[in-house]
Order: sequence, then structure tokens, then C-alpha cells
Amino acid sequence: MLPLPESLEKTRRRRERGEAISGQTMHWVLPRTLHRTKSSAHLLRRLFSQKYLPTLTLFTKDPCPLCDEAKEVLEPYKHRYIFLQVDITLPENKVWLDRYKYDIPVFHLNGQFLMMHRVSTSLLEKRLAEVDEEQQ
Repeated sequence: MLPLPESLEKTRRRRERGEAISGQTMHWVLPRTLHRTKSSAHLLRRLFSQKYLPTLTLFTKDPCPLCDEAKEVLEPYKHRYIFLQVDITLPENKVWLDRYKYDIPVFHLNGQFLMMHRVSTSLLEKRLAEVDEEQQ
């Protein structure tokens, strides 16, 4: 498996250790998020539940019209995963640039290849359902 960019690796390690969001971070996140949600109770259940959300990673660069289109298609599913973007043109992401420079957008789910070029909503739904099953 290829190495993750440093920021993704830190996120993965924090999730594996089961680290909670710090009080200071929570103080910053909640007010900004609560006003955007229809139900603050739903958000709080989501933040404090034992179930973790899978991570959907988009490998992209700027400009990328196909990536913009893909993000629009993914909008209805955004409550089911944590979304991360990796700019493959950054020096620290050279491995990803070498691998995907002609194939973006590319998506990984929990660090494993999922799809490229276009979003397949049926594949995404299937894989998200598999992740949900594994957690139960």
C-alpha cells in the first residue's frame, strides 16, 4: 500500500487510537456546525456515537472540472463519510502524482482504491453498506 500524505496519516492514527475531539476544538466546531444542521441532536449523536464514519479521499489537482462534477454527485452522500482531498501536485504527494496524474479524480475509501474518472453511486452505496455491516 502506498504511504498516506502526512495529514491523512495523522487523522488515521488519531481515529485508530480512539482519540476524542478536544474541548477547545469542540468549542470551535459545534457553533459553526450546529447552525448548518437541521437537528442539533442528530449532529451530537453523530459526533459522540461509537460508530466511526469511513473516510472518502479524493485525489485531485487544480483545476479539475471532473473533480468538481464528482463532488456535486457526492453531495447527497456527504453525511455518510469523512471527506478528504489530496492535492497531488504538492511536493509531499509526489507518489500520488506519479500514480494518478492522468487519472484524476480518483477515490479511495478507508485507504483502498474505490473508483476513478467518474463517480459510480451504485459502487459507493455498496461499499458504504459493507462498511456499515462490518461495524455492527
